[in-house]
Amino acid sequence: MKRISLTQYLVEQQREHSRIPPPLRLLIEVVARACKHIAISVNKGALGDVLGSADTENVQGEVQKKLDVIANEVLIEANEWGGHLAAMASEEMDSIHIVPNRYPQGEYLLLFDPLDGSSNIDVNVSIGTIFSVLRKVGHHQGISEDDFLQPGKAQAAAGYCVYGPQTTLVLTLGDGVHMFTLDRETGSWVMTANHIQIPHDTKEFAINMSNLRHWARPVRKYIDECLAGKDGPRGKDFNMRWVASMVADVHRILTRGGVFLYPWDQREPAKPGKLRLMYEANPMAFLVEQAGGLATNGQQRIMDIVPTKLHERVGVVLGSRHEVERVNAYHAEGA
Repeated sequence: MKRISLTQYLVEQQREHSRIPPPLRLLIEVVARACKHIAISVNKGALGDVLGSADTENVQGEVQKKLDVIANEVLIEANEWGGHLAAMASEEMDSIHIVPNRYPQGEYLLLFDPLDGSSNIDVNVSIGTIFSVLRKVGHHQGISEDDFLQPGKAQAAAGYCVYGPQTTLVLTLGDGVHMFTLDRETGSWVMTANHIQIPHDTKEFAINMSNLRHWARPVRKYIDECLAGKDGPRGKDFNMRWVASMVADVHRILTRGGVFLYPWDQREPAKPGKLRLMYEANPMAFLVEQAGGLATNGQQRIMDIVPTKLHERVGVVLGSRHEVERVNAYHAEGA
């Protein structure tokens, strides 16, 4: 594969294929640049005094890590002045951040989880940034939370950056999924995989097994069958993987297949799930579908869900197509 930079790829999508307008190209480049900045802070770790708690809580009542706060500020400061955005929303903020009047206002909306997998920060396990881009609908003046309440299928772009042994940016503009690795010597994002496809079949699943007793019957049936191995109804042995970082788990699935489950459970029955629809589930669903996989809440395609609030939660089943279809079937049967 010919090695091209992220900038060259985006320019080609704009100029040769007319897939993206200039403001969207600029937005993606700015997000990618912000991810490089975050990667530097992550790599410094204890040397940069960025580990540990910030002694604050986010809107979900979760204790924030120092890097959560740093990453959130980096993304806001990088994106608010460029003229490509109208507003931003973050998992770490109560409400939206409107682009200040001193800057030109664009037509796009940016949503992000600035640092996914925060529980892994202090133990040096892969974490990442997830982002989603929507267009502002209509020509009304001003901007409000209602402008963000669009289904995932309306996304103009989505992606994530994983801060691991390599720093890798994975992106879709609706034309497949492409992977870029940060060349630390040149500071450039270089394409290292394109048109990624998730195998339809797999022998790997990712789920937090400690919650087994809380799951609904269809999820327990599916996992029980996987655990039964080649002597069970599936007739093959499965491996379990769980990083406790959605970015890392989805990255593995995009790389070699698998299925990821973070389902509803009965501990908080009024909540449809744990993960955030707009900051985590929608962008990951877009990537997975573009790579030939499926993403549902067990009954419904995630990207068809119309959000009713900014921090809405959802159950998630995504990855290899045939495994997700099986989980969906068990829910339909009420197994």
